[in-house]
Amino acid sequence: MFKKKFLAAVLGTAMVASLLTGCGASSDTATSESKETVTEAQVETEASEEASSDEAATTEGSGKKVGIAMPTKSLERWNRDGSYLEEQFKSKGFEVSVTYSDNKIDQQVKDIEGLIADDVDLLVIAAIDGESLTQVLAEAKEENIPVISYDRLIMNTDAVSYYVSFDNYTVGKLQGEFVRDQLDLDNAEGPYNIEFTAGDPADNNAGFFFDGAYDALKSYIDDGKLVVVSGQTSFDQVATKAWDTATAMTRFQNILGSNYSDGTQLDVALCSNDSTALGVTQAIETDYAGTNSVIITGQDGDEANLANIVDGKQTMTVYKAVANEAVATLDLGVAILNGETPDASLIDNSGWDFECAYDTASYDNGTGIIPSYLLVPTVVTKDNIQKELVDTGYYTMDEDGYPHPTN
Repeated sequence: MFKKKFLAAVLGTAMVASLLTGCGASSDTATSESKETVTEAQVETEASEEASSDEAATTEGSGKKVGIAMPTKSLERWNRDGSYLEEQFKSKGFEVSVTYSDNKIDQQVKDIEGLIADDVDLLVIAAIDGESLTQVLAEAKEENIPVISYDRLIMNTDAVSYYVSFDNYTVGKLQGEFVRDQLDLDNAEGPYNIEFTAGDPADNNAGFFFDGAYDALKSYIDDGKLVVVSGQTSFDQVATKAWDTATAMTRFQNILGSNYSDGTQLDVALCSNDSTALGVTQAIETDYAGTNSVIITGQDGDEANLANIVDGKQTMTVYKAVANEAVATLDLGVAILNGETPDASLIDNSGWDFECAYDTASYDNGTGIIPSYLLVPTVVTKDNIQKELVDTGYYTMDEDGYPHPTN
């Protein structure tokens, strides 16, 4: 309305000037007035530019709310995820609410109900239990609130619009291939002894992690070059509820006591993530009778585990740059709220400086394939911590050589 009134006023001024000129105004006066007069074309251009600016601000998020539901603060990585997501969405003008549910399923349901009641325009959810959100997300769908399943796939609901994560099978595959290369399994005679520790059965990703690792090593197990002395080779046998460090430690103490107390050498403890690796490392330090250095894998780049890698207690971790995951989630969310139907072109249009794949085949949540944006993880060892974590700005290095997350 202001623009229309402004344009009318200016045009009126132009008309008056024209009439004065026709009634005998001096050429000097006409020239002076013409210098002060804004043409219709100039006004339309300014109005158009202002409208474009207003439109850009709207697409960035002005006045829109984003609800972010994280599982817990008890695992370091979810604090980073929540912080990065909040930072990204706020930087574009969104109002953001972040909840942490203390790994309690009922609490996360209540948290999401609260976000829906708060009239959020978008939900970003990292589920505690991928099977438990069907009803509450039906409520979100009724309110036309789009849902991005973040990092963990939410199952059995058609309310999920997209999935943003890392290539979870590749995470496990990288761990298995690391073990293969460390032991030179394609050339060495063996046999070597290995034990597996997987993640939470309620986390859909945990199965992908385990399968990726096991599939990478299965041929060597079948050939007898790798031996699982405990006989525990199925996901259900090696799973760790809630990814709990103490649970992983107790289980591994039992494995060591039952299978390695006679001096049998353990060569590899393949752990799906850092919280379980922390418990397994503690068990090996206190209960393992052998004197060799055991290869221990992990995932996430938790601070305590990186310290263990520096100290030679843990061998590697698969790092997932959650700052990049947050960037991808932001751009996807903005596109959805702009009424677009994002596809593979989002990757090119966004100009991301990290590798990401658009997948429409791999992730079926029980109601159909969920279009997915999958980032690529990185293997981190003592030798490349500086390059992969510190030089990239994700961590700082203290004077004693230990990395600390910047966020």
